[in-house]
Amino acid sequence: MTDSAAPAPVERYNAKDAEPRWQEAWATARLFETQNDDGRPKYYVLEMFPYPSGRIHIGHVRNYAMGDVVARYKRARGHNVLHPMGWDAFGLPAENAAMERKVNPRDWTYANIATMRGQLQSMGLSLDWSREIATCDPDYYKHQQRMFLDFLEKGLVTRRTAKVNWDPVDHTVLANEQVIDGRGWRSGALVEQRELTQWFFKITDFAQDLHDALDGLERWPDKVRLMQRNWIGRSEGLEVRFALATPFADTHALSVYTTRPDTLFGARFLAISVDHPLARALAESGPDAASLKTFADECRRIGTAQEAIDTAEKLGFDTGLTVRHPLDPDWSLPVYIANFVLMEYGTGAVFGCPAHDQRDLDFANKYGLGNTPVVCPEGQDPATFVITDTAYDGDGLMINSRFLDGMSTDAAFKTVADRLEAERLDGTAVGRRKVQFRLRDWGVSRQRYWGCPIPIIHCDTCGPVPVPVADLPVKLPEEVSFDQPGNPLERDQAWRQVPCPRCGAAARRESDTMDTFVDSSWYYARFTAPWLADAPTDRATADHWLPVDQYIGGVEHAILHLLYARFFMRAMRATGWAGVSEPFAGLFTQGMVVHETYKDPAGAWVPPAEIRFETQGGERRAFHVKTGAAITVGPTEKMSKSKKNVVDPDDIIASYGADTARWFMLSDSPPERDVIWTEEGVQGAARFVQRVWRLVHGAAAANGGAAAPDAGLRKAAHKALAAVGEDVERLRFNRCVAHIYTLANALDEGLRGGASRTAAGEAARILVQLIAPMMPHLAEECWTVLGGPDLVAQAPWPEADRTLLVEDEITLPVQINGKKRADVTVPRDADAAAVEAATLALEAVQKVLEGRPPRKVIVVPGRIVNLVV
Repeated sequence: MTDSAAPAPVERYNAKDAEPRWQEAWATARLFETQNDDGRPKYYVLEMFPYPSGRIHIGHVRNYAMGDVVARYKRARGHNVLHPMGWDAFGLPAENAAMERKVNPRDWTYANIATMRGQLQSMGLSLDWSREIATCDPDYYKHQQRMFLDFLEKGLVTRRTAKVNWDPVDHTVLANEQVIDGRGWRSGALVEQRELTQWFFKITDFAQDLHDALDGLERWPDKVRLMQRNWIGRSEGLEVRFALATPFADTHALSVYTTRPDTLFGARFLAISVDHPLARALAESGPDAASLKTFADECRRIGTAQEAIDTAEKLGFDTGLTVRHPLDPDWSLPVYIANFVLMEYGTGAVFGCPAHDQRDLDFANKYGLGNTPVVCPEGQDPATFVITDTAYDGDGLMINSRFLDGMSTDAAFKTVADRLEAERLDGTAVGRRKVQFRLRDWGVSRQRYWGCPIPIIHCDTCGPVPVPVADLPVKLPEEVSFDQPGNPLERDQAWRQVPCPRCGAAARRESDTMDTFVDSSWYYARFTAPWLADAPTDRATADHWLPVDQYIGGVEHAILHLLYARFFMRAMRATGWAGVSEPFAGLFTQGMVVHETYKDPAGAWVPPAEIRFETQGGERRAFHVKTGAAITVGPTEKMSKSKKNVVDPDDIIASYGADTARWFMLSDSPPERDVIWTEEGVQGAARFVQRVWRLVHGAAAANGGAAAPDAGLRKAAHKALAAVGEDVERLRFNRCVAHIYTLANALDEGLRGGASRTAAGEAARILVQLIAPMMPHLAEECWTVLGGPDLVAQAPWPEADRTLLVEDEITLPVQINGKKRADVTVPRDADAAAVEAATLALEAVQKVLEGRPPRKVIVVPGRIVNLVV
């Protein structure tokens, strides 16, 4: 429809006026506040809550718009929807801000929350703000401390010494991700591996269940389930004991866990971790202790990250010791200490089979240990099969393996396992079948101020003593100083010094705070009843709402956050705070928002807001808005502050309105893929907003009588209604947008063709209700124009007339002499004669026939038409 086709000019839709007005109307009606005792079917939709870094970014717009579409749609479908919001508010960025800006982390955090809350509210999200939580609020972390104590009592918390990355300048533990090229990410100091006494959650107690239950998470992406499965790392193998030819420091044998006992005849060496008891003994009193200590220090500078260890150059230290091969006592293997063996996995010792493990091959080639292939791939000649620089880690037939030769790898595994389980070394079986997990217990101790205090008091007489529940929360001190490196809590004696709750003697508070992943591992449960003062959850309420029906967030949280949340749900079940095991029934991981990058002639990054484009000679060129300098357009990348290719949602909302931003985020690409932010795309979304506005006014003013367009318009409206509902259920938002465009085109055509007010009005109302979850402010304004009752946000989802969804026509392929030449469209109930007649009338068929009749026409009803000529 054009403006000239309308009865009178229509003023442009004014988002700046409409959006705040409707947001106020929703808030006044308390439309999105959820009642736990509502009798309608429940639906819990949740997006991963944000860290209050200062401002929302355009990625937030995409994430929260998706969740809001689901929430609004499910309300319209008659569900009692829980759609809350909170803040993942503890963490290191607040401490960094405190140091840089000389402010209190608390003040910085709550100021950011206020700013970001206003930004989210300006998006028109249907959130229940009455349930808002911030993890840094004592009313939240009080209950986290309570659950820590419950987990401790249940045996799910332990305290022990473990290896950590230590920054000697900042005096703090660093996560693996904070170690860059062996140095602390903030201080630049060479990181050391230290052993510290820390608190752990025993996630390994649930390793098998966490692994097995992945099969039941059918509404999770396969890639996420695979990532979790690999992280848990369940393997079935054999623990094998290798006897030392010459015992050292009471060590008579080395135990090795392997998943490939079938390759034992390919062994060329044993390697142990620098933290293995034998390695430590050799570093203390071995024949080359000084050199070994130097080597061990070098290994420890790599850090504890598996990726760093895997990519580092393979280094070894020859101990001079040898072990006897378990299948041949006359065969000796050298023992090395190696930088790629971790004490935390298996037994801290491995046997090296260079031909069939790339890591082992790299090591063997470096130290000239050679290799013996013992598994021959299918199709290879065993007599000529050799390994040089690339190991073969697949299956095949056994070679060079004595009594195993000719067996499959599976058969060889069983044969070796049976044999070694039957043999004895010092009265103990040489081999033992074992299930092993890569998963390690979750270390939750952090030497930080801005985190949840661990509710433990250390007494010299009583040891670690739980803080009494009545004394919770253990609050952080209000004042804090960051003028010295390290953890301020450790220096705050007024806060630390307390009497022992058990004996009354002078004692000290635990100065470590909890890993911030703990905060986000149970917030979804707290949202079900966040007002409770005496308990983390109400069991019945939590069990009613959980698991979350649809969880939405970035794939970067596929492992740690989601795995920790799954552990927490099981731990809460074990301690009585919930009765379910899985936190999220459905998971959707959206793609990122990406943007072009720009550089000025000096190579400095330039933000998109400072760029203008011109077309010169058919070529798109970029220039700086202020200086006019030519700008180099770089690759499209994830939006980042460092490259300045970010778009401020406030600028977009101020220029175009929130609905335009939401529509573009939902329409541009499949939601699981990255979306490329372009000014042209946003302008296209803005034009569609105005088009809908004009169409609705046109429908409200329609004065045609019952006309031919009515049937087609009604059919188009109900087809769009059914298709959009189906695709929202599957989170295929871009397809929903396509269906809505199709309906808009049909309404435009119907109005031009003189559709009746009844048909046009029905189509317009359906159009408005279809856009309501995506562009809720525009929908409310259009609903008013159409005279809809109350608010469109309260209107039930319309039901599609199924009789209008039946296709009246079908299209059949036409083959001539076995080759497709055309398609023929006929009435669905056409008989064979009618189909034949329509086929012979096709121009493409007549061209092939050249006036001659076909020898035979075969009509397969509803399938195909075959012509033989």
